[in-house]
Amino acid sequence: MKKLLALLLVVVLGLSCATFVTAEEAKAPKYVFMFIGDGMGTPQITATEYYLSTIENADKPFPMPRALSFTTFPYVGIMTTMDATSFLPDSASTASSMASGIKTASGVINYTVNDALETQEPVKTITEYAKEAGKKIGIVTSVTTNHATPAAYYAKVPSRNQYYDIAKQFVESKVDFIGGGGFGSPDNKGKDKNIYEVAAEANINIVDGSDAIRNIEATDERTIAKVCDGAMLYEVDRLAELEKGNDIASLADVTKAAIKAVDNDENGFFIMVEGGKIDWACHANDAYTSIMDTVAISDAVQVAIDFMDEHPDETLIVVTGDHETGGLTIGFATTEYDSHYEVLANQKLSYEKFTSIIASWREEGGKTFEEALAFVKENYGLTTEADQLTTLTDTDIQKLKEAFEVSMSGLASSDQTAAQKLAYGGYEPFSMIVSRIINNKAGLDYTSYSHTGLQIPVFAKGVGSELFTGLYDNTDIFSKTMTAMRLADKISQK
Repeated sequence: MKKLLALLLVVVLGLSCATFVTAEEAKAPKYVFMFIGDGMGTPQITATEYYLSTIENADKPFPMPRALSFTTFPYVGIMTTMDATSFLPDSASTASSMASGIKTASGVINYTVNDALETQEPVKTITEYAKEAGKKIGIVTSVTTNHATPAAYYAKVPSRNQYYDIAKQFVESKVDFIGGGGFGSPDNKGKDKNIYEVAAEANINIVDGSDAIRNIEATDERTIAKVCDGAMLYEVDRLAELEKGNDIASLADVTKAAIKAVDNDENGFFIMVEGGKIDWACHANDAYTSIMDTVAISDAVQVAIDFMDEHPDETLIVVTGDHETGGLTIGFATTEYDSHYEVLANQKLSYEKFTSIIASWREEGGKTFEEALAFVKENYGLTTEADQLTTLTDTDIQKLKEAFEVSMSGLASSDQTAAQKLAYGGYEPFSMIVSRIINNKAGLDYTSYSHTGLQIPVFAKGVGSELFTGLYDNTDIFSKTMTAMRLADKISQK
């Protein structure tokens, strides 16, 4: 019996040591993808899956599951997002937490702050560590490339509003590729030399337009690849352009371009991809537009998954959000225990596109309310006809009429009553109320025009992905990714 126990002890110790050695000797990922859906929390992901499930299984008598590309990943965690300022953080502080592992104040990018929330000193980012380890660096975003989230992966500024300084820091950085939208305020409102001229003088290659981006090849040149001068189109508007024959590059296309541009180094790469307009759509309480942009980032993740299929033992993919935006809720009072996501499929344009159309109505001398309702019927499916899911109630029509009158008057949000400010949130009143009505008829609603403090899901697959399970803080995204890359021992170095 004693011999048996001794033998078992040897076996157990042997297995323990074997496990330890395996963990220590596990290979670091050569290729690392970090996907961030700005404003993308569990509600946005859930609403997108439910919408797709409803549309794709319209003939089924009961709800059918429909996963996004990343919601089937084997390892899932959840993270807190508060910053040094608030439980309701902004993108600058939350992106900084994930990029450099610090808690900082809202509006600050990669600077520490003291107890008085005054900025102290800049900190080192994960892209800098990765570059020192020999990896190439790529950054992709659907918004302007000097916006808060992409900036957190190459810049350090006391204020996220220092757009020109942020863009200059990209030129001065060692980031190999940046693409998607263009730089916002590239000449600092006429005060400075255009940043693209500065980049060209620094021998940075500038690739302009969808066709050129799709034809990018591996290069040793640093590259700026812009689909357009500002932010990329919302996915719903891009698809509308595609129907007209205008094939504008998607977030997935730019992700493919980033991979091609930087996949020529024996040490691999680190690529951060942001779906930035999920956040913007949710600020405006436009559920369908946020859903389609969530589909867009899912498609971009699929590009990384396809790459992983070719490099299964060398790739890590992490997908998360920086915070939730809008307080999106799955369920609404009038739909009770039911939902009607199919009504969202009637929407043909984003709130942003609709806002520009309303502005043109105003400039042209206005439309009648009846003409405006006809437009809403054509582009949102909302109708005055009876007994349909999209039928406008008397209350709906009254709210639309009030909002239409405010929109046509051109009344600035600063001059609106408190009730109007609450109803329209600073957005185009008529567009806002149309979005709210179709959301509610689908069984969705928002509680805010701002960010919320919801915890955010994290999905991981590949080498080191097991590190991302459990409940943790957003600063741990930095530390866990550094651990996966076997760079954790470098964190204390300045």
